[in-house]
Amino acid sequence: MLPDLPFDISTLRATYRAGASPADIVHEVYRRINVLDDPGIFLLLRDENDVVEEAQALGIKPPSNKPLWGIPFVIKDNIDSVGLTTTAACPAFAYTPADDAFVISRLRMAGALLIGKTNLDQFATGLVGTRTPFPAPKNAIDPLIVPGGSSSGSAVAVAQGLVSFSLGTDTAGSGRVPAALNGIVGLKPSLGAVSTQGVVPACRTLDCVSVFALTADDALAVFKEVASFNSVDPYSKLFTWPRPRPRAPHFRVGVPSVASRKFFGDEFQAESFESNMKTLQSLGAMITEIDFQPFYAVAEMLYDGPWVAERYSVIEDLLKNLPDSVHPVTRRVTEAAKRFSAADTFRSIYALRELNNVIKSAMASLDMLCVPSVPKFFTLREVSADPIGSNAQLGTYTNFVNLLDMCAITVPTAARKDGRPGSVTLIGPAGTDCDLAGTAAAIQERTASTLGATNWPLPPKQNTETPLQPDETAIVAVGAHMSGMSLNKELTSLGGRFLRVAKTTPEYRLYKLIHPLPMRPGLLRHRNGAQIEVEIWALPTKSVGTFLSGIPSPLGLGTVELNDGAKATGFLCEQIATEQAEDITQSGGWRAHLQSLNTKTHPKKELFNATT
Repeated sequence: MLPDLPFDISTLRATYRAGASPADIVHEVYRRINVLDDPGIFLLLRDENDVVEEAQALGIKPPSNKPLWGIPFVIKDNIDSVGLTTTAACPAFAYTPADDAFVISRLRMAGALLIGKTNLDQFATGLVGTRTPFPAPKNAIDPLIVPGGSSSGSAVAVAQGLVSFSLGTDTAGSGRVPAALNGIVGLKPSLGAVSTQGVVPACRTLDCVSVFALTADDALAVFKEVASFNSVDPYSKLFTWPRPRPRAPHFRVGVPSVASRKFFGDEFQAESFESNMKTLQSLGAMITEIDFQPFYAVAEMLYDGPWVAERYSVIEDLLKNLPDSVHPVTRRVTEAAKRFSAADTFRSIYALRELNNVIKSAMASLDMLCVPSVPKFFTLREVSADPIGSNAQLGTYTNFVNLLDMCAITVPTAARKDGRPGSVTLIGPAGTDCDLAGTAAAIQERTASTLGATNWPLPPKQNTETPLQPDETAIVAVGAHMSGMSLNKELTSLGGRFLRVAKTTPEYRLYKLIHPLPMRPGLLRHRNGAQIEVEIWALPTKSVGTFLSGIPSPLGLGTVELNDGAKATGFLCEQIATEQAEDITQSGGWRAHLQSLNTKTHPKKELFNATT
């Protein structure tokens, strides 16, 4: 027995290197399931002997092409696995698939071991985790509150340390809300990054397969194995993987303005969010408050608009022929589709486009959003008394994400003052999944003390740094192209990745140029100079020409010498441009200069929030 063994992926890999076998881990998984004895988690548990046989077939040593070798996982019971009944928590809907879902075949190829299928809000319609004809799973941390849904069993299984990771689905927040309520990570990928072939649809145009894990690094490791283009899935998209990179030291984060935040009276949640924003700032975030009313307007469309007709289309025959087989709340929610016409649908599409334009404008200068994962915690009793209203409130900060084609990750933070789990959710444009996961890992490292409902510590951080590659050019960023500044996206949009902070040799002077906004510095080589702080970025060499074409006079690219002896291509300016410019060399760098301006303007501010 291995009763105290943490099941995070890095610890299991180390355990295998020390001589344990996958069969040993499988036996421990089933022992933990029996000891916990929560009948609401699983709707189907595979025979232990069958899983042991699969584990033994993996061999005694993990091959390099099976990165999830021997890692146990479970799946939500709306995802197909060959020979295992799929019910979507509705026995009348049950069928036995002849093939694995695309995502399951990917995990088998990676060497992962499927243990069973987990409970859910019926047909993945709900965020509470209690809309099931079976016993509902118990929240892993506080049995008085709901487990969250719809991926309730998948989240609880990970939070209780029964398996290393699990799959859920996420249309309205089903891969994020239960993660928040059970103190684990929930990664909701960009639309189409993970194929939904073999998944019972909720809203097919918006559905995602999500990942629950104990750590942000584990969630990303699983995502890397399942994100693959599927040519037979019309909603699958090719996902472009960025090279691993250190987290940029500064980044811009949008948060709901104080006036537009919603907590519905949960003061502990409001206080927790304030604390988590301070953590973000300590990690280099520059916080910008934005009006969240447009996001809320989009969120309301998901269930109060014609998109609910997608849910209706999945179970229309059941509703007509066997209406009593559908959970009463699920039936009430989906039958609302009948009140919408085709004209209503197009009007809603137009309204969504208009709101999307407003939101894109608000986010143009931001790297990501940070929101409370849920606005309020609900007890089982409260949800029973108001199943529709409580569910709607739980989706306040989640329902809009897929409609806006964004990705997100929920990450645990320090517990609230009442002992319930703290968390935040990071949200970014499609394709920024890896950047969000990197920031989530830093937040978890800074704030979380244990994993899920266990007493296991967060494992040591793995080094994922990738040095400059042969097809990349090092670029020295001096001013507004540095991380968190207004022109940084000119680098990142071309595939640029942050490498490190550095300093020049002491033969440079820095000037504030007389130039249209945004304010820019000019770096000039000078015999009577000083060391200037800069950032080194890696840019694909094929993109250097495009990047150079966007640099206005009097700036250009030249060779910059660094104090460690290296030389790299960087921003320099013509000497004539410095004749009427302000010499700011004594500040030591552009960021420090802006911080001094910010301090003079707002002397009580402790942290740099400049946006230039």
